[in-house]
Amino acid sequence: MEFKEVEEKIAERPVLDFGSIFSNSLELFKKVWVQGFVILLLTFVCIIPLYILVYLPFVAMGIWNPEMFQEQEPNAVMVLTFLCVLPVLLIGMATLTLGLMAAFLRICRSKDLNLEESDDYFYFFKNGRLRKLVVLGAMYLGISLLGLLVCGVGILYLVVPLSLVPAFVAFDEECSPKEIMKASFQLGNKNWLVIFGLIIIMGLLAELGFILCFVGVFFTAMLAKIPIYYSYKDGVGFENDDKRYLEN
Repeated sequence: MEFKEVEEKIAERPVLDFGSIFSNSLELFKKVWVQGFVILLLTFVCIIPLYILVYLPFVAMGIWNPEMFQEQEPNAVMVLTFLCVLPVLLIGMATLTLGLMAAFLRICRSKDLNLEESDDYFYFFKNGRLRKLVVLGAMYLGISLLGLLVCGVGILYLVVPLSLVPAFVAFDEECSPKEIMKASFQLGNKNWLVIFGLIIIMGLLAELGFILCFVGVFFTAMLAKIPIYYSYKDGVGFENDDKRYLEN
């Protein structure tokens, strides 16, 4: 959808219903828990190369000058390298997380509406979509850092709008990164308390996986992300799906 249409739908839709999203999320989890587990594994597997890229410069410096690591004072070259590499790592992690989470929400829509779509976990990393993800990753990181600077209080508020970003990435490909951020804040501000409560409650339920010898959490962790799908579905709706949405 175009950004103007997204804004209109956010304004027209009623405030989200906590109970409806909660129960629907539990039902949908039964259909997508396997895909959620795969997304979690892919996240871990894809982040490992990013960490390797961060440590490669330090390994190279250690081979070139082993005495560098024995100095008591921080080496200027090491500090400069760290400051240059760290933002790349953080933006890379944010980009990866946004892309995989958007793919998971896209799968949620497919299972919820019984659409004939494949489970494409790397959908948003192909066909020119990666550039938008990188820009969004940088914006996501910058806004998060600003929230942390406000004594941590800001990040508490930002939890809701930032958690909605993957939904707009998944379902509003026509929107620019700036428009996606703006729409996420509009929907988040309108339904902040409901969405925040869902994130907390579903997050606590997802942690119950620790009961199963700690391994179960890998299967239940993505339960906390499903309310984001219904927050978008009920708070914005899908293009050409309004009739089906009302029937459901």
